[in-house]
Amino acid sequence: MNLNLGYTLALLVALLAAGCGRHAESTDGKAGHRHEHHAPHGGTAVVLGEEAFHLECVLDAAAGKLAVYVLDGEMENFVRIGAPSFEIVARVAEEARTLVFSPVANPATGETVTDTALYEASAPWLRTTPSFDAVLRSIVIRGREFRDVPFNFPRGNEPH
Repeated sequence: MNLNLGYTLALLVALLAAGCGRHAESTDGKAGHRHEHHAPHGGTAVVLGEEAFHLECVLDAAAGKLAVYVLDGEMENFVRIGAPSFEIVARVAEEARTLVFSPVANPATGETVTDTALYEASAPWLRTTPSFDAVLRSIVIRGREFRDVPFNFPRGNEPH
């Protein structure tokens, strides 16, 4: 066998064995495929669809503000949308509380209120409520609508 061909085959076998690097043991001890994402702002990841997109929720408790970033399926790139607003309904002390998220413009990135990846909502109860269950009512990203997406803040909705 040609020496260069041997090295090439060995490298190919090593790369195939390494796979995508996302394999892990599942909770039942069987090898599984676990895909992990890391929120760029240290927030809560909310998966939309079959990992088509993500939302990252970031709480500023002192300000009573929740920011939501719209991200791609890998949580690596911002995805600008033109939604005038969207709602998340949180369950706090057995009461439904609606957060209405408005677009945030950022002149430094060229984002406008009709073309942005950042939305914010404010509510006094966010200052004292570090955890809650919630449902994203509806959001349209690149022509796809995602409705009634349940999640927990701060755990998110990604399978662990």
